[in-house]
Amino acid sequence: MITAIVLVRAATDRIPETAQGIADIPGVAEVYSCAGDVDLIAVVRVSEHAELAELIPGAIGKVEGVLDTDTHIAFRSYAKRDTDTAFDIGVN
Repeated sequence: MITAIVLVRAATDRIPETAQGIADIPGVAEVYSCAGDVDLIAVVRVSEHAELAELIPGAIGKVEGVLDTDTHIAFRSYAKRDTDTAFDIGVN
């Protein structure tokens, strides 16, 4: 599974509608509204790199209200739950 984090600048007056439009796209796992340099962060999960080319410019980039995207491809996850599971020996 390939995970990409897509930073989205959106038209201020359309952020909720833009976020929902992005969230409705197959392959988009989560969309967050946030403060800072970007308006939305979308987490995309696909099985092949070629799907990113279709999904990001071909679908996310065409959602009404999207002004710009910046995509970051994740190499490895370091989530706390992954670390906890790795050291879990089943002791309560």
